[in-house]
Amino acid sequence: MNSPLAKNAKSAILMNINTGEVLFEKNMNKRLPPASLTKIMTLLIIFEQLGMGSITLKDKVKQSPNAESIRGSRVKFYPKEEISVEDLIKCIVIASANNAAVCMAEYIAGSLQEFVTMMGIKARELRLKNTNFLNPHGLDQAGHYSSAYDMAILSREIIKSGEILKYSSKYKDFIKKDSKKPLQLINTNKLLRSHSEIDGLKTGFTPLSKACLSATAKKDNNRVLAIVLGEPNKRTRDLEIMEMLDYAWLKILG
Repeated sequence: MNSPLAKNAKSAILMNINTGEVLFEKNMNKRLPPASLTKIMTLLIIFEQLGMGSITLKDKVKQSPNAESIRGSRVKFYPKEEISVEDLIKCIVIASANNAAVCMAEYIAGSLQEFVTMMGIKARELRLKNTNFLNPHGLDQAGHYSSAYDMAILSREIIKSGEILKYSSKYKDFIKKDSKKPLQLINTNKLLRSHSEIDGLKTGFTPLSKACLSATAKKDNNRVLAIVLGEPNKRTRDLEIMEMLDYAWLKILG
């Protein structure tokens, strides 16, 4: 398709979630660092574990020294503090907290390496042919990559459950609600403030990946997904995502 859409992105895809039809793509199979879009896989495994009853939202998790030392975006927890699984999910989805992703990975699998193995198994199950995850948070690491198409398949899979949207649709939320000092989280997806049809999904940015976003929106019973990888900055990323969504509604709704 010859289109000015996503002209600054290294790769992009626009998908009709209802049908799986690809409405637009640019280098959709190119292997690129996905930054925090990696956390979509982490969250998919978390929600699957919840569905199986292996863990519950009320379970309490302690932050390990490994999680505490992780760099990048994070939510501060006190030493020896116990955090509920639900609060950790909020930290991952809303604040994109790397330490929360490590906490949940270790809690579910016992170690980061075992969780990465689970990520690989799930990637093969979903037939993500251009994906190789080496960590649960998406910080730059040689050999850690995905593609816009694989991220669309992954995003569509997690949207199916509906659980993710309860968290990703909120621009603001609180953790530690029952404590003396509740902590407010602000969503890294600023499009939630200005576009009511958008209710997710995940932002990303690292020095190597640049600005990335998997955004989903719904009008009537129609749901679409727009993904960009490798945008030069967050402002351009958001503008080009909105252009893609506008194109999708024109194509679907006429």
